[in-house]
Amino acid sequence: MPDRKSKLNWCLESKKRMKKINPDDALSKEHIEKAKHNLKAADYNIKGNFDDWAVSQSYYAMYHALLAILFKKGFESKNHECTINTVEFLIEAKEINLSMEDLSFIRTAEQMTTKDVKSLREEFQYGTKTKVNRLLLAELLQKSKEIVEKVEIMLNEM
Repeated sequence: MPDRKSKLNWCLESKKRMKKINPDDALSKEHIEKAKHNLKAADYNIKGNFDDWAVSQSYYAMYHALLAILFKKGFESKNHECTINTVEFLIEAKEINLSMEDLSFIRTAEQMTTKDVKSLREEFQYGTKTKVNRLLLAELLQKSKEIVEKVEIMLNEM
């Protein structure tokens, strides 16, 4: 945990990355709603064969779920790495009931690909490819839905 703590401190050194705020339940709920909106959009884009956009939306669904956690705990993040690291810190500190496996999916997605979901999203968002392996895409969307649901349940219990 000391490494995650030092990363958290680094994130908090610049308000451009992250800052402490009063916990904000309203913004937390809004981020969960945004996560669910992104899941619907991902599903819609898969059906329309816009696989590249579905990858981005699946990633952002999970990312907004993580932002919901941070707002509930009194953090505002503007940096993806800081967001993920802070949630990992909160898991290790036993401040939230989420598993590292869920976070490692966002980071490494070992079950599906050698690339993490964030890298996959960047490849499809900024690259020229538009097609994704359908099995990979289905697994990505399913796991994204599971993570968003877990976070929503956890936040409702806090």
